[in-house]
Amino acid sequence: MSAVSNFAPCCSGARSVCFAGTESKSRSRSNLALIQRPFENDKFHVSRLALRHSSRAARDLSVRMALVDERLARRGNVAKTSEILAYDIVQGALVRWSSVMDRSLPEPPTAVFLHGILGSRKNWGTFARRLAQEFPTWQFLLVDLRCHGDSASKKKRGPHTVASTALDVLKLVGQLRITPRVLVGHSFGGKVALSMVEQAAKPLARPVKVWSLDATPGKVRSGGDGDDHPAELISFLSTLPEEVSSKRDVVNALLQQGFSKDVAQWVVTNLRPTSSPGSSSSSFSWAFDLKGIAEMYQSYEETNLWEIVEDVPRGVHVNFLKAERSLHRWALEDLQRIHAAEEIAAEEGGGVEMHVLEDAGHWVHADNPDGLFRILSSSFKGVKTQGISSQG
Repeated sequence: MSAVSNFAPCCSGARSVCFAGTESKSRSRSNLALIQRPFENDKFHVSRLALRHSSRAARDLSVRMALVDERLARRGNVAKTSEILAYDIVQGALVRWSSVMDRSLPEPPTAVFLHGILGSRKNWGTFARRLAQEFPTWQFLLVDLRCHGDSASKKKRGPHTVASTALDVLKLVGQLRITPRVLVGHSFGGKVALSMVEQAAKPLARPVKVWSLDATPGKVRSGGDGDDHPAELISFLSTLPEEVSSKRDVVNALLQQGFSKDVAQWVVTNLRPTSSPGSSSSSFSWAFDLKGIAEMYQSYEETNLWEIVEDVPRGVHVNFLKAERSLHRWALEDLQRIHAAEEIAAEEGGGVEMHVLEDAGHWVHADNPDGLFRILSSSFKGVKTQGISSQG
């Protein structure tokens, strides 16, 4: 299994971001609807996608790129970010393909994983590597959505919406010459996946399986009294300075505002050091565009994608996964419309299906990763690539 990243570290010796979450289940404000939760410590070697641009190549609109093998990556590498979005590609051990080197090799089946509001591609790292071990002919594209993570430095024109976010991802897979067969989105990312289907016949494969994890296609009914709410968190974060001297001060400020310790500790993983190496003083800045994220969340609440579900295109299979203990409000009306769409889609050559993940809150890939793995695994079985069939 190998991993490819298009993100260059800011300094030599930089390492992947590690997420460390607490496991307490009894909190006064117990869960955070629609916001990603920190995951287990996540350290791994990442090979890099090196891009070399010459002035002639720029004029000819061509790019010379080389895939750096993981063995070479351990000795050092050169990397340059995509101008569209930051991403990682996690490849199974049997994948021998690069979108930028040898077009003669058949493209391996690809799944795209999308995070939620205030999350990042790193949220999916552990889960994607587990999938790559189980399904070694597959590769998994993990993306930092606009205004988030390493994509925050790539200034995007507004409006910052579900639709514009989906278009970013479509442009990225087009640039990488990838035709996804599976789209998996959590929360906000679930609506992005649906919007990708709505906007494009290509570069999406047929058939394509879409997973919207704990997110309905219509009205957002999130949280309640005593719950951490994304809009409130975004609003409070906007009152903090862009540069802070201590992560602990930020954690304390969030706790004083009534946010849970789990969320407070996770939020500060979005802080990046800004002080010079060896400096006696420390300072940190936020690795997101909070103003843009506020627009994205508002769009998430307002965007209605029921039409793509109730008139699903031929060859598209849409899966909704509801967390058993989710604070995201699944109204009876939502469930009834999805079940009705199941029957209609079956008659029209498409597919809609509802799943329930037991023993999980909104953070499905943290609360019950084994259960989620079992449910999603059906999407990666029986796909033949280069004469090798994926096995479950």
